[in-house]
Amino acid sequence: MPESPMDDPFVTPPEGAAPLSRRAAREAAAREAAAANASTAEPAAVPVPSRPASAVADSGSIPQAAGGQHAWPFADGAAPALPYGRTAPAPQAGAATAASSGPDGSARTATLEDLFTGETSTEQVGAVPPPKDTRRRRRGRWIGLGIVLLVLGGIAAGVTYVWTTYEDQIREVLGWEEPKDYEAGMANGEAFVTIVSGDTGAPISESLYEAGVTKTPEAFYDYLIEEGENPVFVPGVFKLQKQMTSAAALEALMDPANKMENTAQLREGLTVEQSLPLLAEGTGIPVEDFQAAAADPSAYGVEADSLEGWLFPATYTFDPDVTAEGVIQTLVDRTAQSLDAAEVPEDRRQEILTIASIIQREARYEADMQKVSRVIQNRLDPGNQETFGLLQMDSTAQYGYGEMHDGTASSSQEALEDENPWNTYVNAGLPAGPISNPGDVAIAAAMSPAEGPWLYFVTVDLNTGETVFTTNLADHNRAVAQWQEWCSANPDAGC
Repeated sequence: MPESPMDDPFVTPPEGAAPLSRRAAREAAAREAAAANASTAEPAAVPVPSRPASAVADSGSIPQAAGGQHAWPFADGAAPALPYGRTAPAPQAGAATAASSGPDGSARTATLEDLFTGETSTEQVGAVPPPKDTRRRRRGRWIGLGIVLLVLGGIAAGVTYVWTTYEDQIREVLGWEEPKDYEAGMANGEAFVTIVSGDTGAPISESLYEAGVTKTPEAFYDYLIEEGENPVFVPGVFKLQKQMTSAAALEALMDPANKMENTAQLREGLTVEQSLPLLAEGTGIPVEDFQAAAADPSAYGVEADSLEGWLFPATYTFDPDVTAEGVIQTLVDRTAQSLDAAEVPEDRRQEILTIASIIQREARYEADMQKVSRVIQNRLDPGNQETFGLLQMDSTAQYGYGEMHDGTASSSQEALEDENPWNTYVNAGLPAGPISNPGDVAIAAAMSPAEGPWLYFVTVDLNTGETVFTTNLADHNRAVAQWQEWCSANPDAGC
């Protein structure tokens, strides 16, 4: 029996409509409930497969929806998800979404805080970024360090050059000047100083410095100027001490008890012309007697035209009745003694004395003397294609031209071009003979030169004796320029 619609309490037929059967009313009620649930529930996520490149390229293959719109062919008409930006990582297959539900059930996006608290992971946020290239960072640091070191090295080199070239002027401006004098109480040992007739404060000041009495060459002379002293110096040899103050040195020179009787002192590098007056001052014998006695070298066993190089530099004390010939014989014998100690063969005595005399005039320190000796040997080498046997020593040119005693280190153009047998700028090989009296160190250096390829040298600081040795003309010219700059900054230093 059919059920009456009035028996179903869930269905109310519209006004004026025929009543529904109980079954139809239940189906209508179910459809209404389903429609209500669908309107309130969240839409289910529809997976969108990636579309092939051909689908993008061929727009004609995309089906058209109603109204002329393109229909998405892979999701039953569902709209595709928005594409990733250029810098966003592509989604990973099977990776969980970065969105999660908030406390109220709504969707929210994962944050950095979620990563730290563990509520999400890097896989949910996106692909893990690649590790930083630490090797590139290290290379950058090394390059940066290298640049810094180069800059600092350049600054240091500049500061060093300025300091070595202008040290005296810088110290004077900044008040950092080194004391010119030794301190009182430092005097020790013995030192002998020769005063020649007519000597004034300036040459005596130099002699005191060379004997080790005063600290600087100008200390004694500056003291005389500052104190207004103008003493009369007595010629002779005086016994003093090393490392004295200028005041103490002046007092000692004025004391007759310090004057050595029948004593003469010759320093290294003097010529015969310079030595004979000193011998006369020390012994009281007229200089004319010494000049006559020195005229015949063979009288003393010297096979040469001159006694140059044979008057050995030292301090001598003679008997009161000594003669000029006796004095000269003593000095020549002392030279032979030094040659024998250096194991110089008799047939090479004149040759070694000639080399040693150049070394004595050209260098100040033992190490430099050995290097100068090597330069001479390298230039005398027949295979030398740089200087072709020319020694080119200023000391020999000055000696031959007669300007060795003018107080300057530079040679005049006339001396360099004069064709005398001592001018090694004009004549290849050794000069005609010695040019000064060498000491033990110079003789030893002539016999035992240092090992090295040097062909040139120049003293770039006349105060300190700093000498630069080089192997080619270009480097030598740079050293010469350094010397010229020093001379410009020190115009009274004897350049």
